[in-house]
Amino acid sequence: MIFAKRALLPSGWAQDVRVSVAAGRIDGVAAGAAAEPGDARVDTLLPALANLHSHTFQRAMAGMTEHRAGGRESFWTWRALMYRFLDHLTPEDIEAVAAMAFVEMQEAGFASVGEFHYVHHQPGGAPYADRAELSARILSAAGAVGIGLTHLPVLYCYGGAGQQDLAGGQLRFGNDLNGFAALLEAVREAAKGAPADTRIGVAPHSLRAVSPAELAAVPDLAAGGPVHIHIAEQPQEVVDISAWLGARPVEWLLANAPVGPDWCAVHATHMVAAEVSGLARSGAVAGLCPITEANLGDGPFDGPGWIAAGGAFGVGSDSNVRISVVGELQMLEYSQRLRDLARNVMVPGEGSVGAFLYRSAARGGAQALGRAAGEIAPGLWADLVAVDAGHPTLCALAGDQLLDGLCFAAPDAVVTDLWSAGRHRVQSGRHVARDGVAVAYRRAVAGLVARV
Repeated sequence: MIFAKRALLPSGWAQDVRVSVAAGRIDGVAAGAAAEPGDARVDTLLPALANLHSHTFQRAMAGMTEHRAGGRESFWTWRALMYRFLDHLTPEDIEAVAAMAFVEMQEAGFASVGEFHYVHHQPGGAPYADRAELSARILSAAGAVGIGLTHLPVLYCYGGAGQQDLAGGQLRFGNDLNGFAALLEAVREAAKGAPADTRIGVAPHSLRAVSPAELAAVPDLAAGGPVHIHIAEQPQEVVDISAWLGARPVEWLLANAPVGPDWCAVHATHMVAAEVSGLARSGAVAGLCPITEANLGDGPFDGPGWIAAGGAFGVGSDSNVRISVVGELQMLEYSQRLRDLARNVMVPGEGSVGAFLYRSAARGGAQALGRAAGEIAPGLWADLVAVDAGHPTLCALAGDQLLDGLCFAAPDAVVTDLWSAGRHRVQSGRHVARDGVAVAYRRAVAGLVARV
């Protein structure tokens, strides 16, 4: 049982709320209740967000790519460095780094994660004896720290638009359809021992990395699970896809794939108005990663156009250069302000920007992960986060202003507790497994640095 002084319910704010949890799901919600002995007592209880897009192995690169070399730095120069880095990653490294990233996600307020996992093979491209070796490492890390996992094995067939050959670091990613189907079968077998809230989806990496023929096979491969795809992240991608397929990436995707509510269009940064409205009407979730998109110089998403079209969105930590719920929401709004020379952009009509951002991201992230969560309501997974409204950045605020303060003023440290499907993994602001996970992470990173 959890007792909160206040909680954000689907109907709005409520006082003295007691939440019961059974088998990982919310069993009951009572407002105006009294705390009872044995209850976990918290200040302010919110539905926890899902981190809808992550490449955990990149967490170990944080801070290593911020040195300016000769010429113009861009996403593409960053990618070249990333490929060299991953040539040295072992299965043990991948598990240790993933566990650390997952701990940090939960401490930041993410109860679940969509792991867009594309490192499948050994350096050079040879499969492991167990094709699911590296996916099993992700499943193991998630199970050890207790985060909710939607695992998204990536279909990656080509090295660039026009079915270019894979090369260099990409060889660890590559599969043809038969190889990927075998991988997916092995992943699903490995996931049978995972917690009940674990989901398996499919992620065609991008229109650069699959052809129309491979993309057509994705819905059957997904078998009802979520489908995630990188789309229109970079201007050069738009140029390359337009030259190859005769249409802009989002334009082509909408015309040639069964895009719907079980799809997540990751980034969707470079769209024209017709693409914005069409993608929003499809019901797909826009998977926004504002910190990484800023770090890589991708450009800002069209927030006002997306909101006007009624589109759903969530946020993800992508490269994990910084893992922060409040940071992602803040960067999303600030990127709009910088572009439009305006304030309070990401809200339809009038109202609290923080409340709209937070509640929309909670619902959209849960939808993208195929996860029954995103609100504090009976029957949903108990993905819950508690924050300290007595913190100096929040103590003068009430109601939706608390969410404004959370998004635009508060540090990550206001998170005191977090539950992932009822698993109480963050207590008093610290993950219960942090110490052991950090030791393994430091050992792995030291070895990586020595090899790279």
